[in-house]
Amino acid sequence: MPKFNFDDIQKLEKYYRISLINKISGLKSANLIGTKSTNGISNLAIFNSVIHLGANPPLLGFIMRPLAVDRHTYSNIKENGYFTINQVSSKIHQQAHQTSAKFPNDVSEFEACGLTETYIDDFPVPFVKESRIQIGLSFQEENLIKANNTILMVGKIEKIILPDEAIDTKGDIDLEALDAMSVGGLDTYYICKRIGRYGYARVGEEVKKVE
Repeated sequence: MPKFNFDDIQKLEKYYRISLINKISGLKSANLIGTKSTNGISNLAIFNSVIHLGANPPLLGFIMRPLAVDRHTYSNIKENGYFTINQVSSKIHQQAHQTSAKFPNDVSEFEACGLTETYIDDFPVPFVKESRIQIGLSFQEENLIKANNTILMVGKIEKIILPDEAIDTKGDIDLEALDAMSVGGLDTYYICKRIGRYGYARVGEEVKKVE
């Protein structure tokens, strides 16, 4: 049975270590983040680090890697203050994965990767037309994580678009029906399948299944 302490991990071959640490925490949501430069070039990049930060106000965040190289998503958000988060489904997961390639700044990943750039109402940056959950956000703040110089980017939800049949009267979203994908590490994709939904947990009471 493999065991690693901190020193062992540090001594691992680079790509072995990247694969191990990226996957060890389990599956994460797969999302495409859309932005636009001040020159009018749209940008799209896949992220596996989108997280819920709060419901009042409604906030989502994601982790930006260190700015040692040009990060188009980061610079676009800082320039115009808006971005979109778009759910990856099985139908587009290969195109979504391709957005991780290092395209030049003057190339739109929408066009290069075969995805459709779409604008909804007056929101200033593009959504992915093929995505079944589309979220428009305004940039709120960034927080440097000093331990490794990554950045937590925080956005306020300004707009949500999803199919009528995917949400019930209590606000619960059927991710399985939406074909939402999960990603393990940086390169392995999984289909979402619900195995149970349960009521609010209370001390001394049995877990109650919700149909």
